[in-house]
Amino acid sequence: MSTPLHRTLHWLFAATALCGCTVGPSYRKPSVDTPQAYRELTPADYSSTDGWKVAQPLDDRIHGKWWEMFNDTQLNALEEQVEISNQNIAAAFAGFQEARAVVRQAQSQYFPTLTTSPSITRSRTPTNFLRTGTASTLPTTPGATGTTGGTGTSSTSSATFSNSFLFPFDASWTPDLWGKVRNTVRGNKAAAQASAAELENTRLTQQAELAVDYYSLRAQDSLKQILDATVAADQKSLDLTKALFETGIDNDEAVAQADVQLKTAQAQDTNLGIARAQFEHAIALLLGKPASTFKLPAEPLTVQAPAIPLGVPSQLLERRPDVAQDERLMAQANAQIGVAKAAYFPTLTLNAGAGFESSSFSDWLTWPSRFWSVGPTIAETLFDAGLRKATVEQFQANYNQTVATYRQTVLTAFQQVEDNLASLRILSQEIEQQDAAVAAAQKFLDIATDRYKLGLDPYLDVITAQTTLLTNQQTAVQLRLQQVTASVQLIEALGGGWDATDLPSL
Repeated sequence: MSTPLHRTLHWLFAATALCGCTVGPSYRKPSVDTPQAYRELTPADYSSTDGWKVAQPLDDRIHGKWWEMFNDTQLNALEEQVEISNQNIAAAFAGFQEARAVVRQAQSQYFPTLTTSPSITRSRTPTNFLRTGTASTLPTTPGATGTTGGTGTSSTSSATFSNSFLFPFDASWTPDLWGKVRNTVRGNKAAAQASAAELENTRLTQQAELAVDYYSLRAQDSLKQILDATVAADQKSLDLTKALFETGIDNDEAVAQADVQLKTAQAQDTNLGIARAQFEHAIALLLGKPASTFKLPAEPLTVQAPAIPLGVPSQLLERRPDVAQDERLMAQANAQIGVAKAAYFPTLTLNAGAGFESSSFSDWLTWPSRFWSVGPTIAETLFDAGLRKATVEQFQANYNQTVATYRQTVLTAFQQVEDNLASLRILSQEIEQQDAAVAAAQKFLDIATDRYKLGLDPYLDVITAQTTLLTNQQTAVQLRLQQVTASVQLIEALGGGWDATDLPSL
């Protein structure tokens, strides 16, 4: 025997069977042209270089704590603190947690919603009625007798009281007939994975920035060491010129020149403290510490740029978190097209209600006091003046925009790798040449000093040689800083050991 409840259940099963239909385009990762090899990575370019070299292809991946390749215990200790205390990383992690919660919100739409709202009500209802006659005036106060409105007429007013005990349960479910919920979940999962990639990109950026600031500070320490030595040498030169002047061998002009040279070097030496303090404060910020409480002891820059494994260029698309982030945003945009297209189709909602209702508390939860109702509702938009079409076009355009952004990010990634490879290759050669220039400048100063002591040349030649040596020493330090910075930036450009397979599945 078919009952209304049975027929409704048949509706439910039919609707469930239709839930496999999903409208909208299937997602396919857009193709991107990748080179067969890095242009700057040709063996001939590195055959005559010293210092930085490309790692042997025994292991083509950077692993985990990439900064350990620099073999600097102080840097290792600082990098460990970034993960714990950096506030940019903390903010990105909170953003990922929010995105993951949004996924769970979307998944909840797969299931029915069940609500209840028990109530107990006692009410007083006045009753006004006419006994006989054609007209009456109702009383203005409860219990009052109305005035007569005609011959043989009268009215009476009284009140009734009633109780209502209600314990309802209401359920509603909208089957995902056209994949709107599924596309929403897919889009939110892709957005959460993009947020996870953003977290990794933030972490890598902060780690790389710390390494660059740390070695910039060490470069200032090296410059300080050079200028301290220069000030000491200039002081000896001043003492020498004074001694020669007092013995009548030299004149007061040489003393004045030596004094100017010393004072200039002292001013340069003092000025280095500004940049060092700023780098120290920047490091404190990256570590999530107040700049006023953080201090690093002085230590010159002595690190050697490490050999870095590169792998094949196509692996760059899986190792860069920003590339993975943009790819996941494409997947989200693709799913949003399906959500928009689902609006063209009708929405089926299944509603059911049941519970107990009685005017007596003792009979409230008894079987005769039960009630129930069940039935489907279908809703369809008949006219929206092109709203749905425009919405679909909006999300299609948004998807095309994410594709272009993804491809641009990939091109930028290859540019950054090639830039840093070129920098390392050229700097490796330039550092050798600069070291030779420093040695030549030192020899020039030694000769000029000896000739001055013998009275063959004026003190101006010594000043020229001193300035030449200092300039070349400063340049050598800056080149080594550029080399280490390029190494850090190359590791960052290669993804820092991260891989897209590390994204959460959610």
